[in-house]
Amino acid sequence: MNKEKLEYFRNLLIWQRQQATEDLRADRTTALEGDDGVEDIGEMSEFDLNRSVALELAARQPHLIQDIDAALRRIENGTYGQCVRCGKPLWVERLKVMPTAKYGPKCQAAIEAAQQIETGTLKRRFLVLARLLKENRIRISR
Repeated sequence: MNKEKLEYFRNLLIWQRQQATEDLRADRTTALEGDDGVEDIGEMSEFDLNRSVALELAARQPHLIQDIDAALRRIENGTYGQCVRCGKPLWVERLKVMPTAKYGPKCQAAIEAAQQIETGTLKRRFLVLARLLKENRIRISR
């Protein structure tokens, strides 16, 4: 990968790390908010759901930050953009979508198959959450 592309991805990763750190702080703050002012069972349910979502999001941020740090280290040691399993180059399009990617699609699929992970599970959870947010059935306050 040329220096210009590496610099692009380094800047993108640094920006994503800053965003993840800010999100982590905000999610922790939301998760730790008191239930002052909750007047009825509906508000309490909404409050509990918001807190649950905030805790879930806060739990994921440290992993994202670790993945970003690992990608930045790969840039520094000259291995960024290569599959860490087979050494083949990763597609630039894949890195644009997921700059922390460390496996090519074939290796990623093999790893997931070996771990018996269903790749669509997480995506389905986020789609359900997005639908609930869009329908105003839940709110996430920050």
